Amino acid sequence: MLYPSIDSLMTKIDSKYSLVSVAAKRARNMQVSMDAKLDKYVSHKYVGKALEEINAEKLHFKTAGSHEELNINE
Repeated sequence: MLYPSIDSLMTKIDSKYSLVSVAAKRARNMQVSMDAKLDKYVSHKYVGKALEEINAEKLHFKTAGSHEELNINE
């Protein structure tokens, strides 16, 4: 069984596309500068570490569309 599971990750980020995009961007960032957000990782690979951070709710993202809608309503 893979850790973290796709079911638990989908409760954190509602779209598989967004999940993959966020994890890939964080993995690239970790390759350049290793700034760990967790004390210990299960995975040895950067994408796995990024998914663990998402699962632990240490990594968040905002969509541009929802942010723009908030600015229009204010």
